[in-house]
Amino acid sequence: LQATMAQDMTEKELLKMELDQLKKEVKNERQMVSKTGKEIKEYIESMAGEDPLLKGVPEDKNPFKEKGGCTIS
Repeated sequence: LQATMAQDMTEKELLKMELDQLKKEVKNERQMVSKTGKEIKEYIESMAGEDPLLKGVPEDKNPFKEKGGCTIS
């Protein structure tokens, strides 16, 4: 949808849209990756004990657990 929309726009409109986006992005506070990477790693490691992808989901709380069998006779 966006690609089709972009095809219908003039070059001037595309450049204005890009400029507007860059004006928004320049306001974002920037931080060093060396600092934020360490913080993200520490956060992930601190939350690992609660992560269901790492520790699994208890059978009684698993919404995808098969409810019961089916018998065909």
